[in-house]
Amino acid sequence: MSLAMIPITPPSPQPAVTLTSVLTCPVCQHTQAEQMPTDACQYFYECTSCHTLLKPLAGDCCVYCSYGTVPCPPIQEQGKGACGCC
Repeated sequence: MSLAMIPITPPSPQPAVTLTSVLTCPVCQHTQAEQMPTDACQYFYECTSCHTLLKPLAGDCCVYCSYGTVPCPPIQEQGKGACGCC
C-alpha cells in the first residue's frame, strides 16, 4: 500500500497589530497619540486639551474604535464583534 503525501500549506502570517492610535477629540479637535491596551477595551478617555470625557459611540467597543485612527487590537485581529460588546 502506498501513502500519498499531501502538502500542508502553512497558515498565512497575520498582519502585525498596530498598538498606537491617534485620538481626535470631537469637541476641540485636539489630537493625541496613545498606546492602546492589548488586554482590555478602553471605555473612557479624557481629552488632554479640553478635559472632555470621551465614551465610545453607539456600536463601538472603545474610544479607539470611535475616535482613533486605528481600531483596538481585538478588532484589528478578529473584526467587529471580537470584544463581545459590539
